[in-house]
Parts: sequence; C-alpha cells; structure tokens
Amino acid sequence: MRVLLAFLLLAPPPAQAANLDGATMSWPWALPFVGLLVTIAAGPTLFAQLWHAHFGKIAAAWAGLALIPLALAFGALTAAAVLVHALIGEFLSFIVLLFALYTVAGGILVTGTLRGTPLANTALLAFGTSIASIVGTTGAAMILIHPVIRANARRKHRAHVIVFFIILVANVGGALTPLGDPPLFVGFLRGVDFFWIAPHLWLQTIIVAVAVLAIFLIVDWRLSRQDPIEEAASAEPIRLRGTINVALIALIIASILLSALWKPKVSFSLLGTTIELQNLARDSALILIALASLWLTPDEHRAANGFSWEPICEVAKLFAAIFVTIAAVVAMLQAGRSGSFSFLLSTVTANNGQPNEVAYFWLTGLLSAVLDNAPTYLVFFELAGGDAASLMGPLAGTLAAISMGAVYMGALTYLGNAPNLMIYAIAEERGIRMPTFFVYFAWVSLILLPLFLLLTLLPIAPRFPH
Repeated sequence: MRVLLAFLLLAPPPAQAANLDGATMSWPWALPFVGLLVTIAAGPTLFAQLWHAHFGKIAAAWAGLALIPLALAFGALTAAAVLVHALIGEFLSFIVLLFALYTVAGGILVTGTLRGTPLANTALLAFGTSIASIVGTTGAAMILIHPVIRANARRKHRAHVIVFFIILVANVGGALTPLGDPPLFVGFLRGVDFFWIAPHLWLQTIIVAVAVLAIFLIVDWRLSRQDPIEEAASAEPIRLRGTINVALIALIIASILLSALWKPKVSFSLLGTTIELQNLARDSALILIALASLWLTPDEHRAANGFSWEPICEVAKLFAAIFVTIAAVVAMLQAGRSGSFSFLLSTVTANNGQPNEVAYFWLTGLLSAVLDNAPTYLVFFELAGGDAASLMGPLAGTLAAISMGAVYMGALTYLGNAPNLMIYAIAEERGIRMPTFFVYFAWVSLILLPLFLLLTLLPIAPRFPH
C-alpha cells in the first residue's frame, strides 16, 4: 500500500491527466453519463425492486463503462487520473459537506404540540425556507419534515403540504449560500466567492418564496375546510432538543468560511489532481464535527426523527458515479466550439457573441429538473467558460442565471435535488400517499413555471447587476 501511495504521489501526471482533450472526443463519450441519469430517473418507477436492491451496483457499472473506454483510448494512467480527480478533487468535498449537515441536523429534535392549520403550516414552511441557506436544504429538511408530518397527521389532505415543503425548504430556500444547495457548493469549490451569491439572488428568491407561500396558504386553507373537526386537546409546549447541534452547525459554517479565507499555499498532487491544505483541513473538520454530533446527541433524538443512514448512502453512491461519468462531458464542454457540444454554446450565445442569460436560466433549470441540479450546474458553469473570476465579474448575470435555474428548477421533479427523494421516501413511509413522478411534475409546473416566466420578463432577472 505504501509503495502504491508513493507511486500515486510522485508519478508525473499523464499528458491528458484529468484534463482530457475534449476536442478529440465525440458525443458517444457522454453516453455513460446520460445512461446513468436516465437510469436514476426511470429505475424507481420501471423496475423499483431491482433498483432499490442494486442501485449502487448499477451506478458503479455506468462508472465502469465510462472509465474502461478512457483506459483503452488514452491509457490506464489517464483513466486513473480521471477517477482520482472525480472522487478526490470533486466528489469528496461535496459529499463530506452533505454528510456533516445531514448528521448534525438529524440530531435536532422538535417536540411539542403542532397543529397543521393553514397559518401554522405556512409559518413552518416560511421558517424552513429562511434557514435552508444556513443549514442547507438537506439540514432544513431533516429538522422540519417530521414536525410537519406530525402536525398534519389528522388532516385529510396532506400530500400538498409535502409538495410545497419540497419546493420551498428543499430547493428555493437554499439559493443564497454555498451551504444551501449542492450546485452552489459545487460553484464554491470551483472558485465562486462564498458571499457573492446572496447579493445577486436575494430579490429573486424573495419573489419566488413569497409567491409560493401565498399560493400554499390559499390552497391549504381551501383543503382544510374538508378536514374533520379536531377535538380540543391539551397542548404541549414546543421544545427544541439536541441544541448542541445548533452550535455544531455554526462550526460547519465557520469551517467553510475559514477554508475560503485561509490560503496557506500548501498543496500536493495526486495523479495530476491538486489537493490544497485548506480544503483538506476543512473536510477533516467537517467529519470531526459530524462525529462529535453522533457522540454528543442522545440516540433517542435521532430515533424520534426517524434518522437513517440510507438516504445519505444512496446520495453518496449515485453522486460518486455521476462525478465519474460527467468527466468526459466536462472535457467536451471545455473544448468550446471545437467540441461536440458546440451547438449548446450557440444556443446560449447571442448574435453579438455575449452569453444569452435567459437561455442559460431556462436550459440550466429544465435540465436540472431531470438530470439533478448539481451536475447540471457544473455542465453550464463550464459551458460559460468555467472561470469563476470572470463569471463573478463581467459575466455575473450569466452565473446568476445558472445559479437560479439550477436551484429553483431543482424542485420540478423528485430527481432535481438530492433532498427531494429523501423527503418523498420519508412521507411515503409515514403513510402519506405522494403523487407519482409525472403527477408531481404537473403540480409543481403549474405553481412554478409562471413564476419563472415572470422572473424572465422582469428587468431584475435573470439579468443582474454586473
């Protein structure tokens, strides 16, 4: 093992390394990525039993179908470099943050009597939306999904509450920081400043969130009139347990901020992938924070929350394969007009050669709904040039449009964002009959697409101050 590690650290990077020459690659190299995403979309519906039993193996098979041709065409060392870059350079920090937020938030327990009246439900959704950018959409969902389900246990109509919960808490609310939503954290890892996002997206986020909350209040009020009248019962005060985890979430935020500010200029290379000390320290700190949460939080808090490792394990397996299979796609996008995806570049470029922000917003968003928003954000980030400094400066409107599309439209399907499926599974397990994939898409489209059209037409969005 020591000999292998020494080889990986000291061996000169291959000519192609993780930076594949996308100009020499044609569209079939994208088939493993497309195949994986289609399988993720169709598996839970078309072959649910096989998928739930073997989704990890299926995802690994698609990753193998991406790596083996790379080894044959460019050499085994290049394929190994691609694998290392995907897993160590891209995936590791992504999944460590999700793991930390999932673990810590899962230790926060809300107890007491909550009644699912229209005003109370609206307040819960508004609170979840407001904290999602601080604790992450995964964290906010884990904290509030069980209280929301308990509050509406006696309601005749409950599925709509979970649908709006997915829209607001698991998606729209996470639009203001890299902690909020996975695609924004991917951008942070690519060099986007932590504090760049909020000043550029706050107004659009408020418009969407307030409009959706107003629609929810009207829908919930009308449906509540069909519910049986509840008998008055003694109310227990609302209490927050596991508060040590609130402090641990603050430590997570501090770790992210410090990694952005601390630049010791110490790094080492692993098969062409540069690993910087500040990132290694941040990921190590996040893991230690998660372990501290497990140690300091009573087990009964997680049990009461219905905490399970299965959702985060599923996300880890699927996203590991996504980051591996997307490598060839990113290489072809980086080739620009010389690559196989030059037609996409033409679609999102105006006649004067400037980026078409409306096209970036809608294409990023609609593809995020079916392809998962984190890899889709990465694809369009690269299509826009992949240079964070330019995208935060002269091309700020383009980056804002990509960010909005990925975050907001991740709510359009169960596949759009990592927490969506987790919430769906928890609701089904608790006896709430959720709408099917296409019924959910129809519901949410009726709610959100008019709002997205409004954002497109208003002068404030998706064109932002440069």
